[in-house]
Amino acid sequence: MSNGNEAPATWLSQDAYDRLKAELDELIANRPVIAAEINARREEGDLRENGGYHAAREEQGKAEGRILYLKELLRTAQVGEAPTVDAVAPGMVVTIYFDDDADDTETFLLGSREIAATTDLTVYSPESALGQAILGGKASQACTYTAPSGADIKVTVVSFEPFSG
Repeated sequence: MSNGNEAPATWLSQDAYDRLKAELDELIANRPVIAAEINARREEGDLRENGGYHAAREEQGKAEGRILYLKELLRTAQVGEAPTVDAVAPGMVVTIYFDDDADDTETFLLGSREIAATTDLTVYSPESALGQAILGGKASQACTYTAPSGADIKVTVVSFEPFSG
């Protein structure tokens, strides 16, 4: 029984899963190297003016954050082909066109900012004005949303498909 609070499943192709798993394994294997770098920099003296030490600590923080993100993503991801859906939903690659100009298209991923590191696609949040306007939309459906500038923008959904990484 669903309580409605679960996030939609993240679907990854086997190739995308394998690439992310390899990145995670490499980050974990690199932990001792980063720790050794921090120790070497710490021994250089005054930590307040030791740029190398602070840079190594920052690198460690970024690596640990990425490790935590990848562990959770890989733990919860569904591997394979996403089920067919008949409406725009989070985790989809969506193509729209603006106003009534079918040549003015944009393709993007509707999803969380965290997944942006795994794709070259622009990522829009489902909570954004555009995201809210197209959620549940069908192909050829037009909708209007209010941009942060206050302008009303009309978009038409051209196509959508599950993101496969």
